Amino acid sequence: MPGFRETAAVSLALAVTGGVAYAIWTCVSTGSNKPKQELQKIGNKIRKEETAKKAQEPAQKTPTVVVTEAKSPGKQVLVLGLEGAGKTSLLHCFATGSLEQDVAPTQGFNAVSINREDLQIEFLEIGGTKNLQPYWKRYMSKAMVLVYVVDSSDAAQFPLAKTHLHELLKTDLYLPLVVLANKQDKPGACSITTLHEALCLELGGDQRRLYLIGTHVRKGDVELNAAVQDARDLIFQLVQDGR
Repeated sequence: MPGFRETAAVSLALAVTGGVAYAIWTCVSTGSNKPKQELQKIGNKIRKEETAKKAQEPAQKTPTVVVTEAKSPGKQVLVLGLEGAGKTSLLHCFATGSLEQDVAPTQGFNAVSINREDLQIEFLEIGGTKNLQPYWKRYMSKAMVLVYVVDSSDAAQFPLAKTHLHELLKTDLYLPLVVLANKQDKPGACSITTLHEALCLELGGDQRRLYLIGTHVRKGDVELNAAVQDARDLIFQLVQDGR
């Protein structure tokens, strides 16, 4: 889409080793020279604080992800999809315009900031492993656009991809959705029509702007192929329209 000119791209990988980062609790210790009465007061205060915190926590203990997101006055484009769908490679191409080398799969969070003229977009990718999927919904409220990436050559994963997608869509009936039928260059990749039916995108909601684009990225390509460029330009247009 005309009118856009890429000026800078910064990529930051977050919490990538070991899957999920855990919150660190600070322990408070007291010296033995304090009067017994004062120690009891401190102990009672700590116990009350712990009780209050536990009351606010969910019944099921879930690891807390610590993410240092890129600072942004606006909202984010949320990039989700099952493990191995190609999210990281696509995001790398969005930011740099090419894929010069293999990129490691995201084991946690991956944030990419892309600037074009007066528009800055923060893309936040969350890994697709089972231990990270419960965190997808937590970031839906901050999303301006949802980008959902599917490996179009792996039909066995379509039912699971559909289930997760429709669970996400229930949380926001109006959030624009861009589905990328990725790996179209792989043997056995299905058409976008077949994927549209497999994901039941017709049930995505009448009030939602919904797009389905077939994409692929190859290591060593100097320039973006037309489909990936169209997908990137569409995402920027949707963000601009929603400002």
